[in-house]
Amino acid sequence: MNILVVGGGGREHAIIKKLRENNSVKLIFCLPGNGGIAEEADCVPIAATELDGVIDFAGAHDIDFAVVAQDDPLALGCVDRLHALGIPCFGPDAKAARIESSKVFAKNLMKKYGIPTADYEVFEDPAAALAYLANAKFPIVVKADGLALGKGVLICQDQEEAKAAIRQIMEDRAFGDAGSRVVIERFLTGPEVSVLSFTDGKTIRPMISSMDHKRAGDGDTGLNTGGMGTVAPNPYYTPEIADQCMERIFLPTIRAMQAEGCPFKGCLYFGLMLTEEGPMVIEYNCRFGDPETQVVLPLLKSDLLTIMQAVENETLDRIKVEWSEGAAACVILASGGYPVAYEKGKAISIPRDLPENVTVYHAGDKLTNQGLVTSGGRVLGVTATADTLRQALEDAYAAAGQIHFDGAFMRSDIGRRALAVLEG
Repeated sequence: MNILVVGGGGREHAIIKKLRENNSVKLIFCLPGNGGIAEEADCVPIAATELDGVIDFAGAHDIDFAVVAQDDPLALGCVDRLHALGIPCFGPDAKAARIESSKVFAKNLMKKYGIPTADYEVFEDPAAALAYLANAKFPIVVKADGLALGKGVLICQDQEEAKAAIRQIMEDRAFGDAGSRVVIERFLTGPEVSVLSFTDGKTIRPMISSMDHKRAGDGDTGLNTGGMGTVAPNPYYTPEIADQCMERIFLPTIRAMQAEGCPFKGCLYFGLMLTEEGPMVIEYNCRFGDPETQVVLPLLKSDLLTIMQAVENETLDRIKVEWSEGAAACVILASGGYPVAYEKGKAISIPRDLPENVTVYHAGDKLTNQGLVTSGGRVLGVTATADTLRQALEDAYAAAGQIHFDGAFMRSDIGRRALAVLEG
């Protein structure tokens, strides 16, 4: 089989490595890919959002199956256009992708169908949003409606911070058209859990839970990032809570999307907060999370391509999705200055003799005549699997410490909270 993967980060690298385990896979093309993915697939310098180029390439290369892994091309209708060519795809169409591409759509969906989430208001006019803040209880959360590279969510401690957030999003358009509307919602507290799930629009199979670490600095300080590390499973996500989520959140969401005429097929990501009132949805994503994928897929025992084909064919109820025991940990190596300004083009040195239980997922790098160099903010994700989370973390950090590029930094406390729960 010839496979097309649309995207070019650590998530796509993890997906491609897992797809490679299927013996029927002959060629994998990745658009645009990156320096590390180039060792696993044929990378083609066509941006994931350049849909005309993606479709032209797919039509000319006898693609048997496509995986659209990135949010922007999903929202733009990449799956719709690939389907129009007769190419089977893993990923939602544009109507279903609205569950991530429009926070207003997602919040209204949850309100209509009784899916637990924070109370909220929607604003299209900056003046109305600013006026609302006069009687708001703080802290509150201000969210840009559209896609904003994971940075369109601002937690505001007081009225001045909230006013600044409204102006930044709606007036200064820091996130472009994503800020044409905002959601202002109640601030929730409790442990956060990420749950990715396979769904064919009718059946849903949750994956192993994970815990992301969004802030740039140790102790959850500094600016929000796309994610500085993850661990799986998440110890806060007990079997009892999983049952609650299935009954109150997961199945109701799948049924709601069916009822709205936009059934969701692909990977549906549930960002959850375990509050004193029970689990609530913070956000949905319409695709695999990054870097959650880098700890979840290494624990998948079943064949990924078989699952993806079952999702496309709406036969997910007929197959088993099995997971390994143990744990996984991912530590992100980032460019100095991320998530604000950072330099690119720094030479990367990765040892060839890392342990078998360690995988380096490439996110923000490229191959040049001088070798592998940095090209993004989050450069590498170093993942280790082990029988225990403590061992996985020790192995991931030991390997990350052997990788070098100028200005590299990482958090030193990934998994600390999870270990405290597990070990008391």
